[in-house]
Amino acid sequence: MRVVVDLTRCQGYGQCVFMAPEVFAMSGREALAYDPDPPEALREHVLRAAAACPVQALHVDRVCAPDPDRAPGPYPAQGDDGFTGRVVIVGASLAGLRAAAVLRREGFTGTLTMIGDEPGEPYDRPPLSKQVLTGQVAANGTSLPRLADLGAEWLCGVPATGLDLDRRRVILADGRDVTFDRLLIATGTRARPWPDAAEAALDGVFTLRTAEDATRLRRRLASGTGRVLVIGAGFTGSEIASVCRQLGRPVTVAERGPAPLVGALGGVVGSVAADLQRAHGVDLRCGVSVTALEGDPEDGGRLRRARLSDGDVLEVDLAVAALGALRNVEWLEGSGLAAGPWGVACDTGCRVFDINGLVTDDVFAAGDVARLPHPVYEYQFLTLEHWGSAVAQAEVAAHNMVSGQSRRWPHLALPVFWSSQFGIEIKSVGVPTFADEVMITQGAAEEFRFVAVYGYRGRVTAAVTFDQGTWLEFYQGLIEQAAPFPPRFRTVHGAGAPSPVPAGVPDRVAAGHGATVVVTGHDPAERRASLVHRPVRR
Repeated sequence: MRVVVDLTRCQGYGQCVFMAPEVFAMSGREALAYDPDPPEALREHVLRAAAACPVQALHVDRVCAPDPDRAPGPYPAQGDDGFTGRVVIVGASLAGLRAAAVLRREGFTGTLTMIGDEPGEPYDRPPLSKQVLTGQVAANGTSLPRLADLGAEWLCGVPATGLDLDRRRVILADGRDVTFDRLLIATGTRARPWPDAAEAALDGVFTLRTAEDATRLRRRLASGTGRVLVIGAGFTGSEIASVCRQLGRPVTVAERGPAPLVGALGGVVGSVAADLQRAHGVDLRCGVSVTALEGDPEDGGRLRRARLSDGDVLEVDLAVAALGALRNVEWLEGSGLAAGPWGVACDTGCRVFDINGLVTDDVFAAGDVARLPHPVYEYQFLTLEHWGSAVAQAEVAAHNMVSGQSRRWPHLALPVFWSSQFGIEIKSVGVPTFADEVMITQGAAEEFRFVAVYGYRGRVTAAVTFDQGTWLEFYQGLIEQAAPFPPRFRTVHGAGAPSPVPAGVPDRVAAGHGATVVVTGHDPAERRASLVHRPVRR
C-alpha cells in the first residue's frame, strides 16, 4: 500500500489522525507527518481516513486524485486528436509518473516508455528531509504508487545523455536509442554540490536530494552527538536544522543572506523564520559564509572543522551543503531546444521552445526543469520547484500531448508550496518575491501563527501562512481576482489596522547564467539563434 498526502491541500484538520493514528500524526498545530508505506493490514483504517479528509488530500495507491468527471472503465481507443504513436517520458519521478497516469486516463493507448537515471522505483521527495531524516520512515518506504495498468516500459538506472530531434530519438548512457513521436522532459534537478571538490569528498560532507542521500545522512545523524553545520537556510537547509533539533543534535546554520528563506519569502517573513530557528536552539549565523571545510588526514579524511567568513572556526561532526539545485539539462545540449541553466523554456501549454523561440508541437516539459510564463505575474518565466507545480504541469503536458489544438489547456495554476519546520506548517500561494510590500493581516508573527499578504503595485500577489493553512484558499481567490492591496476586511481591520511595509525581497536577477544567445543571418528566412554554452558556476 502506498499513501500520498497532497500537503498543498491539507489544512491540518487532523481527521486522519483519529481514523488511523498508526499512520498519521500531528507534529504541531497543523504540521502533518505520515507513513507513506504502512502495512497492508491497516488498509481499512487508511481508507476510512481518506474518506474522512475534509479537503480530500489523502490518496491511497494513487499519485493524486482521479478525475471525478471521468467514469472508470477501459481506455478509449485513442486520444481525442487521434494520436496513437510512441510517447517517451525522460524523468521517472513525480512529474513523469503523474503524466503517464494522465496519458492513460486521457485515452492514450500507444507505446509508453519511462526513462529514469535512478535504479529504483519512483519515490516522493518531500518526506526525505522530514520523516526519513527523523527515522520515522525508511528511504525505501517513500516509493510512489507504480500503477500496473500504465502498461509502460520502464528503463530505470540508465540516464539519457542526448536528444536527436531530427531523428526523434533519446540517446541513453548505455548506447541505446529510444525513438519517440512525442516526448516529455521531466528530468528535474539535482543538489548543488559544495564547490571545492576535495572538501566535498571529506567524510562527513553531505547534500540532500535523493533517497540515497537521505539514507546516508540519517545514518550519520543517528550515530553521533556532535555539532551539525548546515550551509544555507533555504527550505531544505531549514528543514534539516529542524530535524537536528528534534533529534537533540546541536546545529549551526550559516546563511549568506540577512535571514532564512529571504530568497523565497522576503526579508519580513524571513526575520520571523530567524526568530523561529533561534527559539528552538539553532545557532543561526546570518550574513556569514563558510570559507573552508577541513578534515583530519590522520583520521581517514574525516570532517573536523569549518572556517567562517567572520573569522570564527567551528568544530563540527558533519556538514550539509543546502545550496539550492542545478537543473538536469546537460543531456539537451546541442539538441536545438531552448534549454540551459535556467531550465527548459516552454509556453503555458508546456510545449518546449526551440532555440529560435519557436514552439515545438511534439516536445513538452514539466516539473522542476520546466520554465513557463505565468500571465498573473506579467508573463514572466518562472521555474517552480514545488510538489504541487510538478503535478499540475504534468497534467497539463500529458493532456496536451494527446489533445487537439482547440482542447489544449494552459498551465495557470498558482504556485503553492509547504514546509514543516520546528512544528510549524509554513504554506504559500502565489509568488512572494513578486511583491513590493507585505502586511500581516491575521494572527501575530511573534506567536508564529499568522497570515502575511504580499502586494505589487496595488494588487495582491501572494500569501504566506504560519499554522494558518485554512486561510490559504481564501487568499488564492484574492490573487486570482487581482484584488486590491492592501486588503481591508471590515470584520478584521478596524482602527489600528496593520499597514504594509516593504517586502524586503531580493532584487530580481537573471534566471541563470552559462549560456549566451548568438543571432546570425540577415534575411528573415535565414535569421537563426544558437547557444554558446559556458560552464555553470557551482
